[in-house]
Amino acid sequence: MTPLVLREIAELRAVVAGWKAAGDVVGVVPTMGALHEGHLSLVRAAQADCQRVIVTIFVNPKQFNNLEDLSKYPRTEMADRAVLAPLGVDVVFVPAPTEIYPHGFSTKVSVKGVSGPLEGAHRPGHFDGVATVVAKLFGITQADRGYFGQKDWQQLQVVRRMAADLNLAVTVIGCETIREADGLAMSSRNARLTADARTKAPALYAAMQTAATAIRGGMAISKAMKAARAEVLAAGFEEVEYIELRSAAMLERVSRLEAPARMLAAARIGGVRMIDNIAV
Repeated sequence: MTPLVLREIAELRAVVAGWKAAGDVVGVVPTMGALHEGHLSLVRAAQADCQRVIVTIFVNPKQFNNLEDLSKYPRTEMADRAVLAPLGVDVVFVPAPTEIYPHGFSTKVSVKGVSGPLEGAHRPGHFDGVATVVAKLFGITQADRGYFGQKDWQQLQVVRRMAADLNLAVTVIGCETIREADGLAMSSRNARLTADARTKAPALYAAMQTAATAIRGGMAISKAMKAARAEVLAAGFEEVEYIELRSAAMLERVSRLEAPARMLAAARIGGVRMIDNIAV
């Protein structure tokens, strides 16, 4: 089934109103396009839970603090629509930036606490952009359920906090990270890796697994994190921005493994910034 492609909020709302009148449960999968199997796994999860599924494709300028990164972000609408067609998605919403942020737009959603460390520290303003656009997409689509990948773990926690704090009538669902056969987390940015960098990139996940096993075995967290950083750099990464163990929900620092925790990392290889996380 070829999905209906809509570009205007009014058009989408009219369609969704019909679904709601019929009692359908509506799911939304927000994306920035350049779809891969990780995105498609979110679509399938939504279809398993909902009668109607909307996939949004919008490269959100407000979550980029680097204009060069924004300009390089892949824009592949026709290819994205082609991979969605066999899945039977109901609507693909592809708004222009001016549709989401019309002239005079002046509102920002800012989530304190969970957005502060890690990505928040390295990408100032990033999560304000994420929270703002996701709040708008929840409002525009009137979705009952929103689907996000656990690969962007901190983003998932920011969205959950935002939805809870604003009493939004949407359930935020986090879905497992989808990985390549060698362990590399699927990401739209992977397409920018050179052949050499692509060969070395799985070392980040491998180092995190090694550190997690060591921590579970009783090694001090600080020692395991130091070893993991050294392992990633030795594998050919140019820089490790962070590799840390944090509480799973609020991303607070942990000194011992007593509650659900998440190891999160960001590192650069071949000029491409990679992020990943695992449960510990």
